[in-house]
Amino acid sequence: MLWEYELNAAEQAHSVAFAQSIASAVTLVRQYFPAASPSLTPWSDDPETRKWCRKETLDLAFYFPGWSPRLQCRSLLVQLMMSGSEEGHAPYLLGVLMRGMTFDGERWRLATMGDWQPTGTYLPQEAQRIHLQAICRDLFSLFPPA
Repeated sequence: MLWEYELNAAEQAHSVAFAQSIASAVTLVRQYFPAASPSLTPWSDDPETRKWCRKETLDLAFYFPGWSPRLQCRSLLVQLMMSGSEEGHAPYLLGVLMRGMTFDGERWRLATMGDWQPTGTYLPQEAQRIHLQAICRDLFSLFPPA
């Protein structure tokens, strides 16, 4: 299996085509949030973190230079739920989970299950919600089923 114990997007770029898709995902998010600094390695590589590993996610983070009042967070954690890799077939996107994070933890989340609306204690502004939903739609085009 492609994602035995890999957490970070950087660990999953096993082919040139898949690495290009990951780079395109980063570029896509930065089109909406140009000040955000991307990270392909948002997780620490330690036993405690590995214990919580989800086998088929591609995890990216985007850090803002400070507090984003419109998004109500300091960073975005983007988790792409990917299909299992089959012989001769590239993995494809099953769903997206975005989380607005601070040092205290999660402020809100948006999942591409149900109505694609953010839920949480402190929600992003309406214009930002529209951007987040557009990013999710565009991510599905980057990782289509074969």
